[in-house]
Amino acid sequence: MAAKTGLSAVWHDEGKRWEIRELPRPETEPDGVSIRVQATSVCGSDLHLWRGDGVPEGTYRDPFVFGHEMMGTVAELGSKITTDSLRQPLHEGDRVVFAYFFPCMRCYNCIRGEMGACKFRGGRKPLEEWPVCNGGFAQYYYLRAPQFLFKLPDELDDAAAAPVNCALAQVMEAFHIAKPRFGDNVVIQGAGGLGVNATAVAAEMGANKVIVIDGQEPRLEMARRCGATHTIDIKDFPTPESRIQRVMELTNGVGADIALEVVGFPAAVEEGVQMVRMRGTYLEVGHISPNSIAHLDVQKLVSNQLRFFAIQHYDPWIIPNALDFLMRTREKYPLTKVISHSYGIEQIDEAFTTAEGLGREAGSVVTRAIVTP
Repeated sequence: MAAKTGLSAVWHDEGKRWEIRELPRPETEPDGVSIRVQATSVCGSDLHLWRGDGVPEGTYRDPFVFGHEMMGTVAELGSKITTDSLRQPLHEGDRVVFAYFFPCMRCYNCIRGEMGACKFRGGRKPLEEWPVCNGGFAQYYYLRAPQFLFKLPDELDDAAAAPVNCALAQVMEAFHIAKPRFGDNVVIQGAGGLGVNATAVAAEMGANKVIVIDGQEPRLEMARRCGATHTIDIKDFPTPESRIQRVMELTNGVGADIALEVVGFPAAVEEGVQMVRMRGTYLEVGHISPNSIAHLDVQKLVSNQLRFFAIQHYDPWIIPNALDFLMRTREKYPLTKVISHSYGIEQIDEAFTTAEGLGREAGSVVTRAIVTP
């Protein structure tokens, strides 16, 4: 029997502080599933939210619970739920990974099969509107209908599974949209959690060269272990012009067929589009903060006939394919071994402070830290 209450880590902009609050667990409806969260990664987008990037000075958002890159065990099944989304028998206690958003299935996008683009796909309601224990950085997460969840193979531990529904699924969706061809040259801006996953995916999709850009040698080494053929260290190439020139040298003056941005800073976009060949594809994933303004010469985009795609969320079919990818490549790439720091929910302030510091320190190889609520 699942507990009736759970702990939630509530973030307060005012005072920049966490509050650990005990809240009732949402009631499980007949077509719902209650998840006992076991591991939630501190994603780069979580750090943007925590810092308040893009929020005007002196503005305070209402206290909120966040966290999305998670996995867990089934705490309680609604009376109508007997299987996962691939019709495998599902029981309380089973380990699962799931889409953290819920398409409405009744809108313009959903009826075209674009569930990741549903305008009504929200995950959590505001805390003041629905004061329950519900979030990634909380002990419970409620999957309302229609939910998409999948049983986890025993070979994947909790830490390895947590990033599946964001870091891996997001870049798989991006490459699905880009439609890379065998022999393409790919540039990846950033070697954090999404970046190293993107590196391995690009390599497995038949890329000729996978060029990864970052400012930390340990992260670049991780990228090389994940399939990067070339790396560009920002310390060695300190200007955008030098990095663009290096990409051109590595691609025989042509430019990248595909470039993927997973850094989340506007200057990276301004730089990255100049690395792409004529009629190449630029994939924008990293920007989730408001007021992320990039200055682009649109005429150059037109004259270069650039294909520009902005990607957020993914369609649910990606998740089981992401699990298959991890299982198939777990001995080839270290994607299941990038987590080195784990914190309980009461240590969430330390978790975020550590994740922020490790993301900036030159000696860091950590691309994800996890909270285990």
